[in-house]
Amino acid sequence: MDLPLAGASLADITRAEFAHTTAYLNTATCGVLPRAAVAAVHALADAAGAGDPAGFGDAAVVSRVREAFARLTGVAPQRVAVGSAVSTHVGLVSAALPAGSEVLCVEGDFASVLNPFVVRGDLKVRLVPLESVAGAVRAQTALVALSAVQSADGRMADLAAIREASAGHGARMLVDATQAVGWLPFDAAPYDYTVTAGFKWLLATRGVSYLTVSEEAQETLVPLHAGWVAAESTQDSFYGPMAELARDARRFDESPAFLAYHAAEPSLALLERIGIEAVHAHDTALADRFRAGLAALGHEPAPGRAPIVSVPGLADRRDALLAAGIATAARAGALRASFHLYNTEAEVDRALDALSG
Repeated sequence: MDLPLAGASLADITRAEFAHTTAYLNTATCGVLPRAAVAAVHALADAAGAGDPAGFGDAAVVSRVREAFARLTGVAPQRVAVGSAVSTHVGLVSAALPAGSEVLCVEGDFASVLNPFVVRGDLKVRLVPLESVAGAVRAQTALVALSAVQSADGRMADLAAIREASAGHGARMLVDATQAVGWLPFDAAPYDYTVTAGFKWLLATRGVSYLTVSEEAQETLVPLHAGWVAAESTQDSFYGPMAELARDARRFDESPAFLAYHAAEPSLALLERIGIEAVHAHDTALADRFRAGLAALGHEPAPGRAPIVSVPGLADRRDALLAAGIATAARAGALRASFHLYNTEAEVDRALDALSG
C-alpha cells in the first residue's frame, strides 16, 4: 500500500526522519535507522532496564510488522512467517528436499542462499551464471534458488523468464528479495518461497527477516524450530507439546527479537508513507548519476538498473572514502556504493569528487 506524501517532498521527509552525519552510500550492507525506529528501540530498552513489563516486547507489534511486509510484497499476512535470519528460512526449505534433489543456484550468489543446500551434502547443487538460469532449468531440477538482485554488483535476475522455465519443468522457486524489497516494487505472490532480511532497504536492524510461503508450498515444509509462537493458540502452548500448529505460515515463525521488530514497525510505516514507486525513482536516479559520473572519470562500473553500483578495481578506495566521511563497501574486488531514500545528489557528487583525486 503506497500512501500519499501529503504535500511533503521526499527530501523534506528524509531530512525530518534521518539523523546520519556521513554520506552513507552503503544500504546494501545495512540501512540507516529512521529517528522513529531509534526512539522505539530506546523506549523498549529503557522499559526493560526499568523492569517494566512493557520492556518484554509487544506481540501486537510483530503482527503489525507482518501485515506491513505483506502489503509491501503483495501477499496475504497468512503467507508470511517472521524470523531473525534469511539463512534460517532457507534452511527450512533445504531440509524439506529429498536426498538427491537438484537445486539450481547462481554462481557467486550470496552465501545465505547457497550454503543451506551445499552443507547437506546429499543434494545436487548446480551453479550457473545469472544470465543462464532460465535456460538451465531442466526436468531433474527440484528447486531454483537465487537472489532477485545480486548483492555484490546489483545485477537483476530475469525473474519472469526463470519463473516460466521453472513452472514448465515442475520446479519450485525460492527468491531472496533482500536486495530488492524496500526500493523495488516486488510481488512475492508468484513464488513458492521468498526470503528477505529486514536490516537493509527495509531500514530495520539485524534480527528481522521474513519468509513468504504459498498456501500450497506450506505443506512442503516442516517447522523444525517450532516453539510456542508456532502454535495456533500461543497462550496455551508455553509448556509441553502444542495441541495444534498454526494453520498458516505463522507455523514457521521464530520467537521474535523484539528490539528489532519494534524498530521495524516505524521503518515500514515510513516506506509505506513515501511509497515504493517514489523510492524506486529516487534511488535509481541517484545510481544513474553515479554511473554517469564514474564514466566521465574513466571508470567502468558494472552495468545495471539497481541502486547498487559496483566499480571493479576500486575496492582499495573504500578506506580513504570512509576517512572522508563517505561510507561504501568493498565486495568481490570492487567498490560498491548503494543509494537509498535518505541520499542526495550532493552526496553522489561528493563521492565522485573524492574518487577523482
